[in-house]
Amino acid sequence: MENNTKVTEFILVGFKSHPGLQLLLSVLFSAMYVVTVVGNACMILIIRMDSKLHTPMYFFLENLSILDICYSSVITPKAALTFLQGRRIISYNGCASQMFFFSLFGTTEAFFLAVMAYDRFTAICNPLLYQIIMKKRLCVLLVLGSYLSGCINCTIQTGFTFSLSFCGRKEINHFFCDVPAVMHAACSDTLVNEIVMLSVCGSIIVGTASVVFLSYGYIILTIVQMPSAESRHKAFSTCSSHMLAVSLFFGTVFFMYAQPGSTPSADKSNTISILYTIVIPMLNPFIYTLRNKEVKDALSRSL
Repeated sequence: MENNTKVTEFILVGFKSHPGLQLLLSVLFSAMYVVTVVGNACMILIIRMDSKLHTPMYFFLENLSILDICYSSVITPKAALTFLQGRRIISYNGCASQMFFFSLFGTTEAFFLAVMAYDRFTAICNPLLYQIIMKKRLCVLLVLGSYLSGCINCTIQTGFTFSLSFCGRKEINHFFCDVPAVMHAACSDTLVNEIVMLSVCGSIIVGTASVVFLSYGYIILTIVQMPSAESRHKAFSTCSSHMLAVSLFFGTVFFMYAQPGSTPSADKSNTISILYTIVIPMLNPFIYTLRNKEVKDALSRSL
C-alpha cells in the first residue's frame, strides 16, 4: 500500500482533442444531463401524482428513474466540467468514490431491469396470481436486494482496483474512473483483477440478462397465444418499451464488461461508455412514456 499512498491524483485523458471540440462536448454533456434529470423527475412526479399508477410496475419504474438520476450524476457533471475547464485532474479519493458509486448504480440498474422483467412475466403469464405474488413487501425487498447486490459488487471492484500500485504518469485513458481504464493505468500485475472483474461482472450481466430474456421469451409466447387482437396489442405495448430499454443497456454493458479475451480500444470504449452512462438514462423516461398508453393518459390528466 505504500505505492498507493504516494498517488494523490490521476489525469483523465479521454476525448483529448481540439479546444473547440472540448467546448462542444461540455455543452452536449450538460444538455443531456439536464434532459436526464428533468425527464426522470417528471416521470417520478407523474407516478406519484396519479393514483392509477400506484402499481408494482410503476413502483419499479419510479425507482428506476431515481436510480438513473443518481447514475448520470456520478459521471456527467464532472465530465462536462472537465471538458469546459480543460482541467483533467481527479483526486485519488475522488476517483475511488466515482468508481464506487458508478459500479453501485450500474449494477443496481441491471438487477432493476431483471426485476421489472419478472414483474411483467408475472402480470402477463400469471395474471390471476399477480396481486398475490407481487405484494408491496416483495416489491420493496426486490428493490433493496438490487441495491444490496450493487453494494457487494462495487465494494469488490473498487477494493480490488485500488489495491493495485500506481506510478508513472498516472494517466487514465477515459473521461471517468471506470474499472478497466483504472486497471490499465496501474504498474502492478492486473491478472487477478481482470479475472475477478470478468467473473463477478460477467456473472451479474449474464445472470440478470438471462432472467430478462427468459421472462420476455415466455411473455412473447403467451402474447402470441392470446385469442384477442386487442389483448395482444395491449400486452405487447406494455412490454415493447421494456424490451427496447434492456436491449440498449445489456448490449452496451456486455460489450464492455463481460467479454473474455481482448478488451475494446480506448476510443471505442469511451464512445460506448457514453451510451450506457449518459444516453440510456436520458432515453429511459422517453422510452417508457412515449410507448406507454397509461403514462400518456396520466400525463394528460395531470396537465
